[in-house]
Amino acid sequence: MRFFSRSNNDTPSNSEMAELGREYAIAKRHGDRKTVGRINRQIGESGMSDSDRTSFEQGRESYDSIPPIPRGRNRRK
Repeated sequence: MRFFSRSNNDTPSNSEMAELGREYAIAKRHGDRKTVGRINRQIGESGMSDSDRTSFEQGRESYDSIPPIPRGRNRRK
């Protein structure tokens, strides 16, 4: 019996949409407005089904769950 099991069998049904979700999360974190806009247009033009939307969200959450690396102090004097 495992108390703190992190194994998760929530594999996205559409791997292409999951990858697009990860790309969206990366662009959002790094402030790349051009890529975020391109992905939003791409999503808006294509009719997303519910399974595509959940795959996109799973891809986004998989990257968002990784904490950002803290920046070092500015050591200039």
